Amino acid sequence: MRFRDALFASLVTAVFAAGTLLPAGCSTTAEPPPPPAKVRVDVFPGASNLPLLIGIEQGIFARYGLSVEIIDTPNSESQRAGLARGDFEIAQSAVDNAVAMVETAGQDVVIVSGGDGSMNELMVRPEIASIADIRGKTLVVDATNTAYALVARKILKSNGLADGRDYTMDPVGGTPLRVKAMVERPDAVAGILNPPWVFIAESRGLKSIGRQIDLFGPYQSSGVFVLRRWAQENAGVLERYLAASIEATRLAMDPARRDLVIAVLQQRFKLERPVAERTYQALMVPGSGLAPDGRFDMAGFRNVLALRAEIEGQWGGRAPAPEKFVDLSYYERALRRAAR
Repeated sequence: MRFRDALFASLVTAVFAAGTLLPAGCSTTAEPPPPPAKVRVDVFPGASNLPLLIGIEQGIFARYGLSVEIIDTPNSESQRAGLARGDFEIAQSAVDNAVAMVETAGQDVVIVSGGDGSMNELMVRPEIASIADIRGKTLVVDATNTAYALVARKILKSNGLADGRDYTMDPVGGTPLRVKAMVERPDAVAGILNPPWVFIAESRGLKSIGRQIDLFGPYQSSGVFVLRRWAQENAGVLERYLAASIEATRLAMDPARRDLVIAVLQQRFKLERPVAERTYQALMVPGSGLAPDGRFDMAGFRNVLALRAEIEGQWGGRAPAPEKFVDLSYYERALRRAAR
């Protein structure tokens, strides 16, 4: 009897080990995870992309099942055209570019999160002592009708200088190209720059005439914007991207991770340690640096719209409600799912 009991027990063990009592269609081998969703993100090279860089470097996006490819854009026009064509899924730059896509190109684009409050400074050649000295010279910009060009035009307007009358604009392109133009061309005396290019420009003889936040005021600068149709059809991917971005922003702003962040800035932008440290400090300034959790500054965005209404004369000079361009529902869901 004991022999039969032992034999039965050994048979049961063998059956379970072989998986023959599992329901049909089941397997003892775990299913491999699905391949990560690929998202292409178009950016201007600059320190405002730090959470994106940190998130990739530290595997945060991968943990959310995302494979992120960064594409550097040469200028706003290229970015806006590329997003409209579907060359990439996500644009991450000054959100005024999204407004321009809606208003001038008729594209159904929506802003889904913030990023920073603009670390820009109005930089000039060494011979320029004041804003008045820009008269008769050239202001270098990315595109003449968006974002920081509008800010620069407003700052100069507030100091009595009108574009086309008192100075000319040259749309040379993104920040590195503006630095190059100002260093090499005696006529290109002024331009809006952001870190680390502010400090690179200083090392090449240019100087700051003031911070944008002091010369203009609160401004919703970089953020995430996408085609509305893509957001609706890929809500899960977008929410995971935003949740990973929120986590990466928290890591980037954690004082305990300062050395890691500076090392990433050095490596990504080929910076000397002192320049990377100054860039880090600029990123941490409340109101102009990185926004905690990448939150969207609605008051700053109203200033963006008011600026476009005044300088470009759109909407009959009266800005529309910001809700026309913004949908933060994806961000709010991402905020709830972001790990703490």
